[in-house]
Amino acid sequence: MSALDTPPPSPGVLRTPDARFAGLPGFPFAPHYVSNLPELEGLRVHYLDEGPADADTTVLCLHGQPTWGYLYRKMLPVFAAAGQRVIVPDLLGFGRSDKPEDDAFYTFTRHRDMLLGFVKALALRNVTLVVQDWGGVLGLTLPMDLPGVVQRLIVMNTGLGTGDIPLGKGFIEWRNYANSQPDMDIAALMRRSTPSLSEQEAQAYAAPFPDQRYKAGVRRFPNLVPDNLDADGAALSRQAREWWQTQWSGPTFMAVGMRDPVLGPMAMAYLRSVIRGCPPPMEMAETGHFVQEDGAAIAQAALAAFGQAPKV
Repeated sequence: MSALDTPPPSPGVLRTPDARFAGLPGFPFAPHYVSNLPELEGLRVHYLDEGPADADTTVLCLHGQPTWGYLYRKMLPVFAAAGQRVIVPDLLGFGRSDKPEDDAFYTFTRHRDMLLGFVKALALRNVTLVVQDWGGVLGLTLPMDLPGVVQRLIVMNTGLGTGDIPLGKGFIEWRNYANSQPDMDIAALMRRSTPSLSEQEAQAYAAPFPDQRYKAGVRRFPNLVPDNLDADGAALSRQAREWWQTQWSGPTFMAVGMRDPVLGPMAMAYLRSVIRGCPPPMEMAETGHFVQEDGAAIAQAALAAFGQAPKV
């Protein structure tokens, strides 16, 4: 599906100029768009669509904050080379997707509804769900409402926002910091958290956000984590937790960036206890929160675990 010729967004909605995405290192992928999701009233959602369109398996990769589809540039080619279709959407407010300027636009429910509508609009099937950070906070609530669609799970440094577990000190410190940075320097943040990034790669993460007006979605996420029983998304997340504990029967592959101070070993050990049948994780000793920066090795190991590795 393509919406390259859609009219400009409505007042109050920003669209990052295409020139910002030209020549990004390690990112030769063509853009695709969908703008007919009934949940979004014409807002345009960008996604990558690589690998065979008629593949038996679809890999759906969901990013978090403050990243976008660029995060999966090292995993995507591994899945595509194995003959799988790879879909990587940008959440609203991120990447090449439209960016409403009003912070209040961004809610847990609206992001989740967008993802459900996206999966249904593209008629995705036999899906391997790949999640990290908010990609998991949102994405782990999807399969229970997509019967038979998600068949396998790859999960990295994330959790469920159930509202009945106190938020950790590390997260509260992160949220306080994020709230103090309305014009967050995304490139600098990525460099600090992932020292292996080149300056050009760090700037690629910042490409969707020319100035502070484009960062409403980035600003909102830390405050959307459900922190009480009645918070938006908390009840859904508790339902999802029970679903993963009692209903999930597919294979799971877990990878943990061991140097993540917020969603690292302890958080992932708890999540592993929630996901029925989850085997011991692949521990990435030198990796922090953004595990996908070492993602080629993770993708290869997951394919092997699922019996999907290409024949040599």
